[in-house]
Amino acid sequence: MRTLERETELRAAHAALDRLCSRSAIGAAGVRQGGLLVFTGPPGAGKSTLLAEVRRLAAERDCAIMSARGGEQEQATAFHVVRQLLQPLLASYSERERHDVLGDWYRIVGPCVGLCPAEDGAAPDPQGVQDGLDWVVTNVAVRRGPLVLLIDDAQWVDPESLRWLSSFAARTEEIPALFVVTYRPDELPDEARVFRDGTGGSRLRPLDLAPLTPAAVSDLLSEALDAAVDDDFSHAAWLATDGNPFQTVELAAKVRSRGLAPSRANASQLRDMAGPANGIGLVERLDELGSSAVRLAWAVAVLGAEASLNLAASMAALGQLEAAQARERLRDARILKQDEALEFIHPLIATAVYREVPAAVRVGLHGKAAWELIRSGHGPTPAARHLLETHPEGDDSVVTTLRAAAREYLRAGAPDAARRCLERALREPPSMEQRAMVLYELGNPGLMYNPAATVNHLREALDEGCPDDELRQGTAIRLARALAYCDRLSEAVEVVEHEAHRATDSRVRLRMYAEHFKVAVFTSDDQDAPARSRRLARLTERLTGRDETERRILGLRAWDAVVRGEPAATALEYAERAMSSGDMSWTDEDWGFEVPTLLGLTFLYCDQPDRADELFTRGVAEFEGQGWHGVPLALGYTFLGYIRFRSGRLSEAEDFMRAGLRLADRVGPGASGHWNAAGSLIEVLLARGKVSAAERLARDHGFGKPFPSAVTIPNAQMVYGELLLAKGMPKEAAEELAEVGRGLDARGMHNPSWCPWLLQLALASHAMDDGKRAQELGQEALRRAERFGTDSAVGQALWVAGRLSDGAERADLLRRAVSHLERSPAVYELSSALVDLGSVLRCSGQLREAAECLYRGVDIAVQCGAEAVVAQARGELVAAGLRPRRLGTGR
Repeated sequence: MRTLERETELRAAHAALDRLCSRSAIGAAGVRQGGLLVFTGPPGAGKSTLLAEVRRLAAERDCAIMSARGGEQEQATAFHVVRQLLQPLLASYSERERHDVLGDWYRIVGPCVGLCPAEDGAAPDPQGVQDGLDWVVTNVAVRRGPLVLLIDDAQWVDPESLRWLSSFAARTEEIPALFVVTYRPDELPDEARVFRDGTGGSRLRPLDLAPLTPAAVSDLLSEALDAAVDDDFSHAAWLATDGNPFQTVELAAKVRSRGLAPSRANASQLRDMAGPANGIGLVERLDELGSSAVRLAWAVAVLGAEASLNLAASMAALGQLEAAQARERLRDARILKQDEALEFIHPLIATAVYREVPAAVRVGLHGKAAWELIRSGHGPTPAARHLLETHPEGDDSVVTTLRAAAREYLRAGAPDAARRCLERALREPPSMEQRAMVLYELGNPGLMYNPAATVNHLREALDEGCPDDELRQGTAIRLARALAYCDRLSEAVEVVEHEAHRATDSRVRLRMYAEHFKVAVFTSDDQDAPARSRRLARLTERLTGRDETERRILGLRAWDAVVRGEPAATALEYAERAMSSGDMSWTDEDWGFEVPTLLGLTFLYCDQPDRADELFTRGVAEFEGQGWHGVPLALGYTFLGYIRFRSGRLSEAEDFMRAGLRLADRVGPGASGHWNAAGSLIEVLLARGKVSAAERLARDHGFGKPFPSAVTIPNAQMVYGELLLAKGMPKEAAEELAEVGRGLDARGMHNPSWCPWLLQLALASHAMDDGKRAQELGQEALRRAERFGTDSAVGQALWVAGRLSDGAERADLLRRAVSHLERSPAVYELSSALVDLGSVLRCSGQLREAAECLYRGVDIAVQCGAEAVVAQARGELVAAGLRPRRLGTGR
């Protein structure tokens, strides 16, 4: 079909391709500039024809081209469109070239594009797969570009592909890639709004394909009929088709097949001929072709993209010869394309044929299609798409296939598709032997699409009874995690505690206790915490670390010692015992990443930041290697930043934490990674003296009441109180900090290094001129810090105590603070203590010693990136009559 009256659209395509391919358009980053070009219109408006013309223009410019089309029947097949885009390109590479192109993403992206089966081990999360697809396509664009991606019928793209396409389309202006998309405006899902709204600074609106004018309809008729067309005839055709290009071409084909002259006398017949091109008239056309053609057409409509002559013939119960003859009749009738593949001439025809299949027959055909696909070696995921359309019949083989498909989808990073398969399996219904397994699999952490529904499934599995203890144990653990995900941490503790008491096998009981203690760690309203801590201490006295369960419990004991403020040597002893058999996996689906995280933080708070950095670096590498790009990776980057913060490298800390916050933002607000990242970054900004930036960050990210019930590191409410104090609101800060303290003291958590609420409350009291209360709080914080015993904890408490004191006592406390901080990794606090000590010495007339402290403090503060401390030091130097050095303000 010709692209008549599409000059505006073609000019836009030419301009976009010129920007992409012209070397003069290369941006400042040294790459060509891509973008997004969108065409919309109703069915038959000529979108596919226009896209084909764009493809031709791109080929003339030697562009690399990837293309795909959404399918109405394939929307339930995860990554259907992604595979269309990438498989032809990747198939042209050798195995070595494919590994070269995909790099470290091979095992993550490979399964979703059908390149390789998924490996055993932790499944990637959807964000990890999207990031991998971003990298692969960007790599192709840079190496083989400029790249043009053509997406037809975007309204029918499967959700997994659409999620990636929508995200990647927003980045095309940064790379040499042009996205050209078509869709029907009334059917586009909300997830694809980037195609409707545009992207980038220009925000180009979609180009809506207008109906053809009477003149264009006349031209189409003349070309198709190879004859002069009467004006009245062409005008009647225009009215009959509403200027729709596809309907016009179909009408011309009917006119030719009937031998109708395009004259004024025959114009009155066009209205009846035009309307049924894809409705009742299509059914009549099919019936005229015979029952074998009808059955073949039905089979092709049901099979969709999987249609082949052999499969369709088998489904239609036709011999090969009869099927080939039926195919030719369907081609001659302009129902199927004149291609080797079995494909309808237009999606309108495909939809009409599918909807005309009687409902009962359609269900039966889907069931037959599923088993034909399995029999022919296509595997469970193509079959699952058809089984989703069948009626439940209590067939365990259906359940088995759907479970297998769910496992494949999960390994390919498509948890939503896996969940749909398992929910359909549950409706079959499965036999009692399989039912518990289906419910258990629905509780997989990777399927936490609807945590409340997951909780119901897993509770049901426990209530109905699991066929073996191992399955029951796994079900209880998954239920506890689902409850924790719903912020129902107390219920999660109750579940694992109940199962621990119920277990008769000592190793099973120990495993349940491990999960029990792990969930309790993150429960902020757990009033039984002191008793639980005593039970944990008694339990770990006799553990040797002989297996994973014991090692994880020892790691939990190490962290418990930290938060309760036991001597750091005790915490380190348990941490070393937990690590005695080597590194722990961060991506073990049975255990999760929480215990390695807590071990890393144990080393950090015990003044061993290098050990903590080593652990978290390994964890981040493992997350990225497995395609875990959600909350775990966000926390990994955040805590790498927190290590640098506590080591006085504030500029680096801010960079890491912003990376962690960006990752957390992609997961969504409210997730634990979001609170940790935002809280950590606010602390760093306050340390750097950027109070306005910290306030803006808190406002933009909803960092405030209500605070999550789960434990966050740092404590979110404590950070909020610190922010209020920095804003000059000591009364409000004191209220928040006192509430934090009441909760932590009730749970026996007394370490001021882990949560320095006492120190902050002392400063708030001092700001409210309640000096006595401030000194009492400061002394209590110092007592707790000395019990924990690290130089950073003691030094920080002495520093605050010095700020709250006067005269000679103040200088003495600050000297002691400097002495401890010099032996610790807390370099930022050291710079602050030195400057405060220099200020005290200046005021007492000890200028030489003051100068030494101030110069040393300002040098350290510059290295830290602590601008506020630098400014304070320079002011003190000026007041002392000393010349400030020429200073930078960051590393």
